[in-house]
Amino acid sequence: MPSNKSVSDAPITQFINCRILKDHALQREDLWVREGRILDPEKLFFDEQGYADRQVDCGGDIIAPGFIDVQINGGYGIDFSLVSQDVSAGVSFVAKRILEHGVTSFCPTLVTSPSNIYHKVLPEVKVHNGGAHGAGVLGFHLEGPFISLEKKGAHPAQYIRAFHPGGMNDLMEAYGSLDNVAMVTLAPELEGSPSVVRELSQRGITVSLGHSVANLSQAEDAVQQGATFITHLFNAMLPFHHRDPGIVGLLTSDRTPAGRTVFYGMIADGIHTNPAALRIAHRAHPAGLVLVTDAITAMGLPPGRHTLGQQVIEIQGLHAYVAGTTTLCGSIATMDMCVRHFKQASGCSIEEALEAASLHPAQLLGISDQKGTLDFDSHADLVLVDDALNVRATYISGEEVWRK
Repeated sequence: MPSNKSVSDAPITQFINCRILKDHALQREDLWVREGRILDPEKLFFDEQGYADRQVDCGGDIIAPGFIDVQINGGYGIDFSLVSQDVSAGVSFVAKRILEHGVTSFCPTLVTSPSNIYHKVLPEVKVHNGGAHGAGVLGFHLEGPFISLEKKGAHPAQYIRAFHPGGMNDLMEAYGSLDNVAMVTLAPELEGSPSVVRELSQRGITVSLGHSVANLSQAEDAVQQGATFITHLFNAMLPFHHRDPGIVGLLTSDRTPAGRTVFYGMIADGIHTNPAALRIAHRAHPAGLVLVTDAITAMGLPPGRHTLGQQVIEIQGLHAYVAGTTTLCGSIATMDMCVRHFKQASGCSIEEALEAASLHPAQLLGISDQKGTLDFDSHADLVLVDDALNVRATYISGEEVWRK
């Protein structure tokens, strides 16, 4: 039968024998892709009398949107905060390696650094789509330097900065530019923070609260100004206290503007957060949970000493410490490990575990019309997983970029 392909002559791929994650449920249906986007098969059949040029048999596995990691400091010996390395080559190297963990796009993250590092690194890595060369870059996540000295975690104290009146000047002086920046983590209790939060939000940059001793009222004020994320919940913030729950209290705050979700990052590696704390957060506010790896240069490396920004770190088993201390400094977990651990520790459904690594980070960054779902016309960035959530294959724009 002749096909009327007036709309597009581009080849059509049909994924068959799969369950697809759609509308928060696993549905037994095929997935159709053309020109890197997900097609509505009804339109294809009725308007175009089209058909598939090739079929991909998924062997009964699950197709989910590709994973999005909004906090990753490096991996495989690469440290995004270290300029002795060619940064864009380093980001590309990590982008290629994380395909095997189902990550199709990410925010390279810089820890607190001297301003010359931001000035050098930020212009070097442009926002770009992924492909066979590696996961796409959604923009940098700048974690610091406007954070609390008391809750610096593994961030080097000598580079932590405060705001002066008109704090945006300090911010621009530190970073040099906001081009290629997707997210900034800051401490909302710093004087001058509220106006900075407001200005960044107005520019479309996601503001996250973290490395902070803020009380709940300061955190709520920041959300009123536009902040929408909490950097690695429970880590580097005041512990939950019943009379003032601090930043943690945002999970059930009644001062969140109508229609706004406060998201929060969780490092679900079994080390940074006790499984009970993970369960408390998930049960209190399931729609806000975003899995992040917070992975450092040592992800994928053997035990021993390595660098993180300006620090030396030590790997012991699955723990990464600032050398000579018991301070955790990021994780060496991969995203697929975090998805599996989150499901096992929280008892959540497969759908919820997958959405915490795809839909939620996309919603957080305001890109869920393009990524994080399998809705028609979304980018065909996909991960194929089995029922135990092991990654079998990764696709970007409908093209296979990694297979086990």
